[in-house]
Amino acid sequence: MTVDGFFWLAALAALLVGLSKGGLPAVGMLSVPLLSLVMSPVKAAVLLLPLYVISDLAGIWLYRRDFSVANLRILIPAGVLGVVVGWLTASMVSDRAITLMIGCMGIGFCLNVWLRKTSNAVAQPIVVLKGWFWGTLTGFTSFISHAGGPPFQIYLLPQKLPKAQFSGTATLLFAVINAAKIWPYQNLRPYSTAMLWDAAQLVPVALAGAVLGAWLTRRISEVWFYRVVQISLFVVSFKLVADGLLG
Repeated sequence: MTVDGFFWLAALAALLVGLSKGGLPAVGMLSVPLLSLVMSPVKAAVLLLPLYVISDLAGIWLYRRDFSVANLRILIPAGVLGVVVGWLTASMVSDRAITLMIGCMGIGFCLNVWLRKTSNAVAQPIVVLKGWFWGTLTGFTSFISHAGGPPFQIYLLPQKLPKAQFSGTATLLFAVINAAKIWPYQNLRPYSTAMLWDAAQLVPVALAGAVLGAWLTRRISEVWFYRVVQISLFVVSFKLVADGLLG
C-alpha cells in the first residue's frame, strides 16, 4: 500500500475501528462507508475484518474486568446464530434492504428516547427473549456489513449499565462475532495475499485507536458518554438510511 490518498483514508478507517474497540461506540461503523468512497463496500468490509479481529484482542485486554456476564450469556450465542443466518442467506438478502431496516430502527430508538424524555427513566432489566432477538440481529447485520452496533445498542442502552461495563460487554460480544465471521468470509469472499498485506500495514493504527478510545472513554462522564452513544447511533443510522435509499 503506497502512502497516498487511499492510504490516509484507510488509516482513518482503521483508527475508527480501533476507537470503537476502545469503548467509543458506533464510530467503527463509519469505517466501511468511509472506505466505500474509494472501493466497493464488499471489498471494504473484507479489508477491515482482520483489523476488527486484531483490535478485538486489545479491547478484550483493556476491558477484561468490565463486562456484563448475564448479558453475554444471552448475546454471544445469539450473535453467533446471527452470523450463521447471515452466512446461509448471504446470496438471498439485499444489503440495501438490511441497511435501510437497521438505520430506521436506530433512528426510531433515538427519537423515542429524546421525544419521550426517558433519560431519567428507571433502568430496564435483562429480558432473555429480547436479548436473543437483538443479539441475533446484531450478529446478522455485523456479518452483512459490520453494522451490528444499532441492534446491540437498542437492546443494551435501556439497561443503563456503567459506561465501562457497557463498553466491555460490546467489546467481548463483537470479538466473538468477528471471530465467528472469519471462516464464512473466507468461504464467500476469499482473501488475497495483497489484501492481507494491506490490512497488516493498518494494524498499528487500529491498535493505537483502541488504546486512545479506552483512554477517552474512562475520562468522559456517564451522562456525556450516553449522549455520545445516542448521537453516534442517530448519525450512523441516518447514514445507513441514506445508503439504503440511494444505494
